[in-house]
Parts: sequence; C-alpha cells; structure tokens
Amino acid sequence: MKVVIPPIKSQGIKTKLVPWIKDVAPKVNGRWIEPFLGTGVVAFNARYKKAILNDTNPHIIRFYKSVQERLITVPLMKQYLENEGKLLREAGNNGYDHYLTVRARFNSGEYSPFDFIFLSRAGFNGMMRFGSKGNWNIPFCKKPDRFAQAYITKIVNQLSLVSQIISPKPDWQFYNKSFSEIIPLATENDIIYCDPPYFGRHADYYNGWTEKVEALVCNFDANGFAQHNHGVKEKVKMRQLELDLEYTYKYKEYGK
Repeated sequence: MKVVIPPIKSQGIKTKLVPWIKDVAPKVNGRWIEPFLGTGVVAFNARYKKAILNDTNPHIIRFYKSVQERLITVPLMKQYLENEGKLLREAGNNGYDHYLTVRARFNSGEYSPFDFIFLSRAGFNGMMRFGSKGNWNIPFCKKPDRFAQAYITKIVNQLSLVSQIISPKPDWQFYNKSFSEIIPLATENDIIYCDPPYFGRHADYYNGWTEKVEALVCNFDANGFAQHNHGVKEKVKMRQLELDLEYTYKYKEYGK
C-alpha cells in the first residue's frame, strides 16, 4: 500500500521508515497511541480505527483537530494557498515581504492553521523551529513561485487523504500535553509508538529533548526483526577496467 504523506512538512519525517515500522509493530485490538505525533505520518499509515495522538507543538494539534472538525477542508485550503501564493509571487523583495507578513500575522497570536501550513511549506529547507516565546522563526525559502498550481494540488491531495483517515471524536483524540500524561492512558490492548525528538535536533522541534539515549521499547517479542538500513544498500565494488597497453599500442600501429 502506498505511504500516505501528510500536508505538514518537516525535517525528520518518517516517510521512508513507515513500511518497516508497520512490519515491526504487531496489529492489536486496541488503540494506536503516539505521545510524539510530529507530522503524523506513522499514525496515518498505521490505519487504526481508534487513536490517542499527542504533541507538545500546539500548532500541529490545532491543525489536525481543525481537519477532524471540518474547519479545514480541501476547497478552503486550495483557495487559501492560491490567494497567498499569488500575493507571494507579487510581493516585493522577491517574495520575502509577503512571507514576513504571514509570519508576523501568525506570531501575533492568530496562530492560524492555514498560515501554519503556509509557513511549513515556504520556510527554509523544510525546517520547523520556534523561539522561546513560541514564535515561528524560520526564514523564507526564497522561492516566490513556491505555490505553483502543481504544488498546491499536491498539498490538497495530501490533505484529502489525511482527512479521510482521521476519525471523528471520540475514536481519534488529539492532545497537546506532556508525553508523561499520555502514556498512562494506555491499556493492555493498546500499542504505544514513541518517537521522541532526536538528541541534538531540538532546534527543529517545538521544545528541547535532553534524553541521551534513543531506543525502541516494546512489550512484545522483538526477536527476528530484520535490520532496517534506511534504504541504503552496499555499493557493489566495480573492478577497474585494465587495458593491455602493449596490445593497444600494437593495435594502433598496425590497425589490427
């Protein structure tokens, strides 16, 4: 099955790891619980009917709750991106002026989930970073034509797929809490997928994570797992082609 890619863009997204994670995680009768949701790519591909999804980034949770409540729809997102994309193309400073306008509007306290998508798609290098006061502080990607029609279509198609997967309350519950408040909600029939921010990568995340060890912790038999190599295959060493120089010289001299 094709991997569903969410409309939120961020570095460190687990798109390529989804097939391996699905193979590792057993199917259970309970809920999918994710204390560190991030972009949501794993949860959306796990395809559980019931889920508890949490993240300390309030903007991620606000966006997906808005999708769940049908406050964000494909037609509305398409119209928004077309309007903002036009303003971006026509703005001064090669588009940067309008990017700063949207960023200032977002940081003023509006925190529009539509603007959140704009910033996550128009920010430099797909980064998601916030200051100590919760303000978005990523610079512009310097692409005034960022929201071309093909790119808008790509985003709204991703939104369409995600909106079909997210179940209404109470089957899917979104929280903006500490992970320590989410894990105790699990029962013996649930499965918890924990993917905390990487050590040393908290500049890309909403807040810091100081744990020094990254581990896969599970309550089921982990023997026999195939080691995942992140799609990197060992290169086949090619033997250098060696020429018989003496034969080559003779060939050139005699034409044989």
